[in-house]
Amino acid sequence: MTTEPIAMIVSVTGRVQGVSFRAWTKSQAEARGLSGWVRNEADGTVSALIEGPPEGVAEMVRALEKGPRLARVERVAAMPGAATELPGFRILDDAS
Repeated sequence: MTTEPIAMIVSVTGRVQGVSFRAWTKSQAEARGLSGWVRNEADGTVSALIEGPPEGVAEMVRALEKGPRLARVERVAAMPGAATELPGFRILDDAS
């Protein structure tokens, strides 16, 4: 099993805006020692870049499938992304 960091771009569909999804995602990622970002998209989805050890990234994607208490996640699509190697996890401004 590799421990080389990986990155995944994730798109979450459902009732995921206006339910503290970004703040919840940031806290979940930080608790797992992951890096990346999360933002609201204009189409009502939430996008995230999750970076870190493969097992931590996989665990985070599974967590996103549930989301915070007030969210209703309908679909999570994940695909490999390019690692930025920037430390920390950020909430980005909404996409226009």
